[in-house]
Amino acid sequence: MSEPIPHIGPRRPPVALHDRAIDDLQYIRKTMERSSAFTAVSGGALVLMGAVALVAWGLTRGAGPDRWVVVWMAAAVLAILIATTATAWKAREIGEPLFRGPGRKLILGVVPALLVGGLLTFPLHQAGQTTLLPAVWLLLYGTSVTSGGAFSVRTIPVMGLCFLLLGGLALLAPREWGGAFMAAGFGGLHVVFGLVIARRHGG
Repeated sequence: MSEPIPHIGPRRPPVALHDRAIDDLQYIRKTMERSSAFTAVSGGALVLMGAVALVAWGLTRGAGPDRWVVVWMAAAVLAILIATTATAWKAREIGEPLFRGPGRKLILGVVPALLVGGLLTFPLHQAGQTTLLPAVWLLLYGTSVTSGGAFSVRTIPVMGLCFLLLGGLALLAPREWGGAFMAAGFGGLHVVFGLVIARRHGG
């Protein structure tokens, strides 16, 4: 009868059952969060969007209504391109579907209010009510982010509520403060929340 082969090297201690259970629970929790929330929001993209808004604010200080609308609309288009590109890239990197599940719900929650904001821009400007646009844009953007953010990480709907609050204040404040509210919202809030998301959710 052959003798048992002696163990060579230090014997590894067995993994404690409760440690394995904790690891399993953490894995299950992360899997459930990913299946119920769209996590591919790019914090870096939000920071870039904020930078674009701050540049637009600088270019429109003292500008007439026509130039003001053109610059801010161009900034909005650029910001949407940044957000779309960065979100698609991050979703591909982490293997999260963009047009299924929570990603699809987020898009359906975000797009309608953004379209309404764009459609209202031209009649308000033609009617000589350009000074109402900061409040209108902030409120509709806040609505968009809050609605879509219900299917994303918790930070996103909080950001949407901050935009709603800022839009409400802009509606009540003197019209000449509109540019400052735009800078505080589309500039400041995007940068602050972008940094938070980049830190907590990996870029």
